[in-house]
Amino acid sequence: MTTDKTETSCETVDTHVSFKGVGKSFDGKAWAVRDLDLQITRGEFLTLLGPSGSGKTTTLMMLAGFETPTAGEISIDSRRIDRTPANRRGIGLVFQDYALFPHMTVAENLAFPLQARKYPRAEIEKHVKHILDMVQLSNMESRRPDQLSGGQQQRVALARALIFEPKLVLMDEPLGALDKKLREQMQFELKHTHDRLGVTFIYVTHDQTEALTMSDRVAVFNEGVIQQVSTPDGVYERPETSFVANFIGENNCITGTVVGSERQQEITIKLESGKILKATPRNVDTNPGIKALVTVRPERAVIDADPGEYPNGLKATIVEIVYVGDHIRIVLDSREISGFVVKISNESKMINVQKGQDVRIGWRIKDCLVFDITEQAHLSVNEIGLGSN
Repeated sequence: MTTDKTETSCETVDTHVSFKGVGKSFDGKAWAVRDLDLQITRGEFLTLLGPSGSGKTTTLMMLAGFETPTAGEISIDSRRIDRTPANRRGIGLVFQDYALFPHMTVAENLAFPLQARKYPRAEIEKHVKHILDMVQLSNMESRRPDQLSGGQQQRVALARALIFEPKLVLMDEPLGALDKKLREQMQFELKHTHDRLGVTFIYVTHDQTEALTMSDRVAVFNEGVIQQVSTPDGVYERPETSFVANFIGENNCITGTVVGSERQQEITIKLESGKILKATPRNVDTNPGIKALVTVRPERAVIDADPGEYPNGLKATIVEIVYVGDHIRIVLDSREISGFVVKISNESKMINVQKGQDVRIGWRIKDCLVFDITEQAHLSVNEIGLGSN
């Protein structure tokens, strides 16, 4: 696992949840999660992000108490809980299917966790009214789940997880069943709820936009291992591995060979065509002759850019222009890479470019990142995105 300063600092403040050397194997051979070390700060919104089978949900289930770690320790408030039954951990849970009782009303669904904890009736009524007001469903207490919209059911599920005032809430893909517009709306509602309550949220998703929108920090998983833990802008702008760079957002990838490192944080790369690029090294050996993977995000590349401002560049031909709404997606072919993507604002002066036009693609040194090429072997075609060369 690689971390930046944001991760290191979290170990010196109020740690709420701690994983130390945690591993999980279901068959005694392969590890679903391995060597997991992670500290989660009290009151933060941490998202576990990764593709299917990366270990993020298994990690959440071990914390919830539905899976037992094969190795390591899990602690809440410095108290080890990995052998504590799930119903004694005091954790609020929200799942993708919401798990609401279909035969109960909204109010009865919300009252259930309190009844199980032997709350007095008057106290239950008070908590139910308060939580219904908080999620703006006070006029729907008598409805059953099948009489609610998807967004309303999601609010009830969140309210049920919060009603007994837990200090920790776990959410496993809770917005996965919603349509795009409602999903985006609920992302902000969840974030605002977290900001109001100050409760620790740990959220699992494979949706990169969802993770970047809501989180204080993001832990990126792949093959049972955390690749990087950082703020949303940290994992996007300063990825530590090629997996993180290509899994979060879109990236253009080109293979090359390290020529040398003339100055700090600048490396020279030679492409197979002989083209020379100046780039910023990220987790790569800077010794000459080392094979490397060069990445450039589509929104950081410019068409017909001034070489003085954008020293890196390739000659390319426009093969596709697609209107996407808030931007124009331009696909180009060059000698070095097929399918290089540039994204420009739909108000840009470059909106008048034509299919078949020959142009120069340019980008800055700081936006050209270089990684260890051996990591590329661990990425599927879809995860690599436009990196085929």
